[in-house]
Amino acid sequence: SAFLLLTLPVSPSSPPFSYSLSFQDSSAQLPAPRNLKVHLYNAQQALSWEPVSLDSDPRPVVYQVQYKYSTSSNWYNVSKEDGKVDCINLTRTECDFTADSLSEGFPWHFNISLRVQAKLGGLISAWATAPWFEHYRNVTIGPPENIRVTPEEGSLIISLSAPFNVRASEAFFVYYVYYWEEAGGTQVTRPFRSNFIILNDLKPLRVYCFQVKAELFLTKENISRPGHLSNISCSETAADASVKLQQDTLAAATTFLVLSVVVGSCLFVVLKYRGLVKHWFHSPPSIPSQIEEYLKDPAQPILDALDKDSSPKDDAWDSVSVVTSPENEQEGSPQSTLNQSPGLSHQPTEGVV
Repeated sequence: SAFLLLTLPVSPSSPPFSYSLSFQDSSAQLPAPRNLKVHLYNAQQALSWEPVSLDSDPRPVVYQVQYKYSTSSNWYNVSKEDGKVDCINLTRTECDFTADSLSEGFPWHFNISLRVQAKLGGLISAWATAPWFEHYRNVTIGPPENIRVTPEEGSLIISLSAPFNVRASEAFFVYYVYYWEEAGGTQVTRPFRSNFIILNDLKPLRVYCFQVKAELFLTKENISRPGHLSNISCSETAADASVKLQQDTLAAATTFLVLSVVVGSCLFVVLKYRGLVKHWFHSPPSIPSQIEEYLKDPAQPILDALDKDSSPKDDAWDSVSVVTSPENEQEGSPQSTLNQSPGLSHQPTEGVV
């Protein structure tokens, strides 16, 4: 006997696309894997199932995964030979076949089916097959990524990136912004296909909060897949020109007032404590070098210390010669050498004046 249980998401808020499959075959020696689930979240693709075991055999069970397209009747191994991951002889109960690029992995616009088989030594289970799925139709879309906001004059510029990359020939994303002032109601912008969204006509110097949602549209079909909202982000808008002028004027007036108070306070202190300030800034008298040398060597006589630095050139000396004749000596009237006859013999006498 066999039974099949399939569950599908009914709304965008449901968990990632998944389904469960239970298969029982009384003639099989090894139970088939059960509760198969395909996880399709953004670019992620993975298949998981419940483990199979035998109480009488402690050896680990290995699993093999195969796939096929709706346009083919043949099954193929999920292996590296097909440019995919190696899901042959798995010991874990998951096959993650997420591709590194759009040129690898399963085509997202193809219908695909997967099946799993368990092996234990020479025992082989029946195949457990999952229903068809198409990535674009069944994927769960997360919120946009790398959301950044730049405040401008009365506006906010929001930049973001898509939840995952898609081929432009197959699908594209549009974005909706839900925004509100902290004390106001919610507003919704029109859909944007650009990764740069400008919220205009906002009040300056106000805090606005917003959330962004991406929605996937198929290019050749009238089908869309709404995504999840991003976390709430808040930012304050910048001031416009008039507000900036007011702020600059207020800042200039405040600066002038502060400087006036500081200068006035300094002037008042200087005038009130003028003597004390003069005493603080007056340089102390210096000690004469002779006294300083005496203090360094007290054994030296103070007068010698004072005379040592005296320079002979500081004293002015004049030398004169006085010439006298015997007659003048008797009369006691000396004459200058200027009036003396050059023929007279005389004896010069040096003196100091």
